[in-house]
Amino acid sequence: MSSFNAIFDKNRLVLARQLAGIRKNELAAKAGVSASAITTWESGARIPTMENIKALADAFSLPPSFFEVNAEYQHTKSQDVETINGLVASSAPHFRSLRATTQLQRDQAEAYTHLVHDVAGALSRHIDFPERQIPDLPADPEVKNSPIPELAAQQARAEWGLGTGPIRHVIRELEKHGAAVVFAPQQSDAIDAYSVDTGFLPIVVLHPLKNDYYRQRFDAAHELGHLIMHADAEPGNKTIEAQAHEFAAEFLMPADSIREELPTRMTGAGWMKLKELKEYWGVSMQALLYRAKSLGRLSDTSYRNAMITVSKNKWRVKEPGAISTLEQPSLFPRALEMVTENGIIPELLRESSQVPPEYFEVITSRVPYTQRIL
Repeated sequence: MSSFNAIFDKNRLVLARQLAGIRKNELAAKAGVSASAITTWESGARIPTMENIKALADAFSLPPSFFEVNAEYQHTKSQDVETINGLVASSAPHFRSLRATTQLQRDQAEAYTHLVHDVAGALSRHIDFPERQIPDLPADPEVKNSPIPELAAQQARAEWGLGTGPIRHVIRELEKHGAAVVFAPQQSDAIDAYSVDTGFLPIVVLHPLKNDYYRQRFDAAHELGHLIMHADAEPGNKTIEAQAHEFAAEFLMPADSIREELPTRMTGAGWMKLKELKEYWGVSMQALLYRAKSLGRLSDTSYRNAMITVSKNKWRVKEPGAISTLEQPSLFPRALEMVTENGIIPELLRESSQVPPEYFEVITSRVPYTQRIL
């Protein structure tokens, strides 16, 4: 325990527990202490002894140094980053459905974004990340059928120089303009893609098991919509989820470019056209069908019948057409390669971030890491 010579950080204990997805009483049982002791340590009312810290470290399979004040957090905190309960966050994470997830699952997902932030902090000591160029166009979360999602998508395309055609690599565009995109560790199927803005870095987290190129692109665009429109909105609101979907649809399939291409009848020729558009625009057939309905190309009845066909053919899970390789994040993987090429040992960088090895590997990987961590 002689290596633990820094001040114990109560927030690191909260982070470790949330990351593990366990309650205070469960941690207390693992560490051989009372639940009230965990509460007093997390609140800062009392400081655990060195023996207690060792027990906590063993309970989480973490080194005692994990509970030290994080230098990377202090580094980014100096850059006007807001915090909530001592942890970096300037906006609450946006999850698709709060009803489908438990508080423990949401806390676990949010804790992961703190690790992403810490990796970014460690890397930013050695390299400069792309300048943040995420537009800011707030949408009122109480207004249905708002024009803001469409305007926000058009603004993002214009500011990023994307024109009005297909976007070839959605993740690359997010990363080029200042957002980090990572895969989540395999924790819960209840958590889909989600996003959070730490102030220091906008973060998009993608589901590691959604092995679908077309849906992955839509997920990334959906989360970009949240980052642009919903920095101050309460997560889980059905209206803001609809707004993010509307943003993604316009961002990936601009109305003025695709409207006349969409079928008006779902005959054999209509389905063939849909498959062509799927490959050209890089979106799913189901997204195209909904776009056709929302733009008035398909009636409600035609859309409903088309979706019945989709269900009968089991296309909701796996659609026909070419299978494309998933888009891959490259910001953190390339940054790690660059600092390594400049003589910095990756393990020393990881240690400075205080991120456990398994998570560091996930965060800096180009591909999903599908083995359960905790």
